[in-house]
Amino acid sequence: MGYAQLVIGPAGSGKSTYCSSLYQHCETVGRTIHMVNLDPAAEHFSYPVSTDIRELISLDDVMEELGMGPNGGLIYSMEHLEDNLDDWLDEQLDGYLDDDYLVFDCPGQIELFTHVPVLRNFVEHLKRKNFNVCAVYFLDSQFVSDVTKYISGCMASLSAMIQLELPHINILSKMDLVSNKKDVEEYLNPEAQVLLSQLNRQMAPKFGKLNKSLAELVDDYSMVNFIPLDLRKESSVQYVLSHIDNCIQYGEDADVKVRDFDPED
Repeated sequence: MGYAQLVIGPAGSGKSTYCSSLYQHCETVGRTIHMVNLDPAAEHFSYPVSTDIRELISLDDVMEELGMGPNGGLIYSMEHLEDNLDDWLDEQLDGYLDDDYLVFDCPGQIELFTHVPVLRNFVEHLKRKNFNVCAVYFLDSQFVSDVTKYISGCMASLSAMIQLELPHINILSKMDLVSNKKDVEEYLNPEAQVLLSQLNRQMAPKFGKLNKSLAELVDDYSMVNFIPLDLRKESSVQYVLSHIDNCIQYGEDADVKVRDFDPED
């Protein structure tokens, strides 16, 4: 059985920076992970890439040859990946061992994990290849400076959760940029009444029913909570990784190491 993280979230939310910090952390503690780039528009990496979608297709080639824009070209590239799951992807996965741990750094185009089925089909293929997969959704901590932005972030996260149907971890990234940590604490495990009160204070009375419905929706899906991530702290990276490992049951199938015990010692 293999293990995998699918790192998703809006552009600029810190996904690639997290992947780099995660790789460095695992290297420090003597743990092996393999980084996979799924962004056909990526140019530079601060971590070694084991598998790269650009070997199959790149956004620059699509835009040049087909005359597409960045958004349309990215969707086309990912659909091309979907068409080659049984060929190119299987060939790449065959190079890994049964218990290898893969981290997929995904593009930041939100349609890929909320609207179109590309990533969902990609995940289903990984499952058929006997991988335990967890979605790791990133939201910039600056979003929680305003309750309306926070609600929109929750809706995007919830949409991805429903679309992918995976164990799901929400990460509040860039906590090192938050001057007052207390400002975000109430958003880590949100309460419906608190959100509703804040929404009603900021929005016109005519939105009262909508605010109530949104707050109740967040409350009904109690899984919509966030783990803060401060990449300056090794303990924070380890804390996030432990939650993800628990989701995908990493290490539970490992053989127990047994040593001979001498009572006289």
